Amino acid sequence: MARAIWSGAISFGLVNVPVKLFAATSPKAVRFHQISEKTGARIRQKRVDPTTGDEVPYEEIVKGYEITPDRYVLITNEELDALDPKATRTIDIEEFVDLAEIDPIYYDHSYYLAPTAGGAKAYRLLVDAMTEAGKVGIGRVVLRSKQQLCALRPTGGVLTLSTMLFGDEVLPPDRLDELDSVGEVEASKRELTMAQQLIDSLSTDFEPSKYHDDYRERVLDLIERKAAGEEIAVQPEAEEPAAAPDLMAALEASLAAVRSDDEEETPAPKPKRRAATSSGDGRRSGGKPPAKAKS
Repeated sequence: MARAIWSGAISFGLVNVPVKLFAATSPKAVRFHQISEKTGARIRQKRVDPTTGDEVPYEEIVKGYEITPDRYVLITNEELDALDPKATRTIDIEEFVDLAEIDPIYYDHSYYLAPTAGGAKAYRLLVDAMTEAGKVGIGRVVLRSKQQLCALRPTGGVLTLSTMLFGDEVLPPDRLDELDSVGEVEASKRELTMAQQLIDSLSTDFEPSKYHDDYRERVLDLIERKAAGEEIAVQPEAEEPAAAPDLMAALEASLAAVRSDDEEETPAPKPKRRAATSSGDGRRSGGKPPAKAKS
């Protein structure tokens, strides 16, 4: 059974919808431990007070904000919760917007929201109303001592919550000096047409199930082979691909490769057999003359 990360209520207007928050994603990263190369033992990290050299128990650790080097203001969890007790248990929807207006760069993590006991009707009402309106709710919620901007939207009859970055947390692209050269060049009409043709030839419906983490699968395969005692030869590093000297040549080669793949995937039609027709002398076209009747 899934375990709730957070419980509280969605608030919009005077309506409260009691909900629980659940994880919607499960990253499949391969996790390695730190091992001593000499002994093969796993490295252990300890929380140590550098002034005494003693290990500090977890229950004796508090939060501290550094104001000057080695000077901290200590803050307790109770003090943080007291700043806005309502915010820690409420997803407060402030407005509704169109999904297309949100740049994906602002999305952070995704969660599912499910109704708690007695909240099913209000939950269903919010799901149906948002689905009909085609809108996304923008609000705020406090998770793990941090206020998060969030987006609520219905997905297949379920409310999903995506935490978002605030505007001042997204870095503007104009800080990249490398982009200055982009404004100094311009693609030709022919190059633009070829690029659009390449995009069109690769366009399809998004099916997330057809994409796999090939690198993770190779890492797991390497681990299994080494665990079985196989000697692994380290392959030389692959050379970095050189930049295409001719943009048009690269576009034409890319299009040709895509078309070639399409032709290989499409089976060639079977040749149709020509229908037999009778000629005036009784012969069938393309066949042998009829045998003579025996007397």
